[in-house]
Amino acid sequence: MSGRARKPALKSFWRDRRGVSAVEFALIAPVLIVMYCGMAEMTQAMMAQRRLSNIASTIGDLVAQNAQTGPSKTSDIFTIGTTIMAPFPTSTLQMCVASVVSDSTGKDTVSWSKASVTGMTSCPAQNAVVTTIPASVLPASQSVIMAKVSYTYASPIKLVLPTSMTFMRTYYLRPRKSDTVLWSTSN
Repeated sequence: MSGRARKPALKSFWRDRRGVSAVEFALIAPVLIVMYCGMAEMTQAMMAQRRLSNIASTIGDLVAQNAQTGPSKTSDIFTIGTTIMAPFPTSTLQMCVASVVSDSTGKDTVSWSKASVTGMTSCPAQNAVVTTIPASVLPASQSVIMAKVSYTYASPIKLVLPTSMTFMRTYYLRPRKSDTVLWSTSN
């Protein structure tokens, strides 16, 4: 008799629908968590990239507003760039400003350059010939301020973005108060 009593209990167990929602949630929850963390990581990366664009534009604009600049002014400008990047860590932030002058033949030469950190490989050296600036940006016999920034973003969660990404931005701005922005060691 006990065998017969088990059959209806087992049969009713398979038909019982209580707890189906909990099982479905247990199956879909990991996918939802990964999607949520992935969206959070991607949003943070996009915010870092936008701040980097803002930094490049701002530091170039601040240099272009002056007739001359120097070590103390560029140091202050780099401090402003670092402040804009907050609340992201700034240990991987690299900034560079340079004055590029084109001669009458269209040869673009770096008049002066200053990097926020030593060893910044993407910052052109003084007197280097630059071939990457389009003629529409820097016509012959004119000058432009070039602002370059790079930032290596590492996600704090590392669930969807386990490796670091390096963002780079370059902006070109025309000097406003003079034909070229001069470098002066007294500024």
